[in-house]
Amino acid sequence: MIRRLTLTRPDDWHLHLRDGAMLRAVLPESARHFARAIVMPNLVPPVVTSADAAAYRDRILAAMPPGADFTPLMTLYLTEETDPADVVDAHASGLVTAVKLYPAGATTNSASGVRDFDRVRAVLEAMAQAGVPLCVHGEVTDPAVDIFDREAVFIDTVLDPIRRAIPGLRVIMEHVTTADAVAYVRSVDAGLAATITTHHLVINRNHILAGGIRPHYYCLPVAKRETHRLALRAAATSGDARFFLGTDSAPHTDDAKESACGCAGCFTATNTLPILAHVFEDEAALDRLEGFVSRHGAGYYGLPVNAGRIAMVRGETPLELPARLATGAGSVTLFDPGFPLFWRVEDAPPSEVS
Repeated sequence: MIRRLTLTRPDDWHLHLRDGAMLRAVLPESARHFARAIVMPNLVPPVVTSADAAAYRDRILAAMPPGADFTPLMTLYLTEETDPADVVDAHASGLVTAVKLYPAGATTNSASGVRDFDRVRAVLEAMAQAGVPLCVHGEVTDPAVDIFDREAVFIDTVLDPIRRAIPGLRVIMEHVTTADAVAYVRSVDAGLAATITTHHLVINRNHILAGGIRPHYYCLPVAKRETHRLALRAAATSGDARFFLGTDSAPHTDDAKESACGCAGCFTATNTLPILAHVFEDEAALDRLEGFVSRHGAGYYGLPVNAGRIAMVRGETPLELPARLATGAGSVTLFDPGFPLFWRVEDAPPSEVS
């Protein structure tokens, strides 16, 4: 049995850091293990312009814990009024790494997203020409479409037509949840990749609904059938460089999660690497973990892999992690994978948790 792993320091290619007191609390949880992260722009108000991105980056850097080595990779929130020149200039300057497409109403703070995709055609064409990646929340919002089918319908009716119309556009399908998405990515030779979350490798829809509603497993896109979870695990552990880690770690306070209309999101920043080591060990794929967490995403984004290294050790007793993170905005429940974790990041400082 493998007891120790040494990995190139990983990146998180989809992360929610929020703002204010929540930012100050959750940022150390990612900065502890990850060197870089694609930071989501769905604040209130959203990060729409290059000026917004610069100001948000400054707030993140101001909240950085002492001694941390972490680079936030900023994104812009695509709207129907987005200025193509602002996007291209922000990317060329190094301020912005990618642009995020939210279909309006698809998820948390997405009301400012896109309703008419024809109205963002000029932006997408400019992005394709300038090599600006597009990160996609891949769900339709038509109320006539079942929530468990929204990803597959999006691929057929929105994403594939966009990619055919603008063939040079580099796309990342974020937090894929279906065998359909895995198959679509595998059907393409270039210009398309996908992130997979930690929690979607662990839970299916039964975890949310069977035997009672469990709000801390509720996320968007929602977890699907077990067959889809297994397809995600196969993709993540396959060594295919088109699939890489994007945790979609999304903190919400417990009162917002445990309410009559609970927020969508799983907070996984603290325990993602131990969970992933468990999953890859189960799949006899520990030798492919470094690719998934440290190399594939950097390669797709055209960035160098990190110079630093981390060590993971498999202990004899389960890792002990508190259930909640204390923040100035309220407590945040840590994602519970439902099984004991024996892997830990060696010498990682403890979380400030309750």
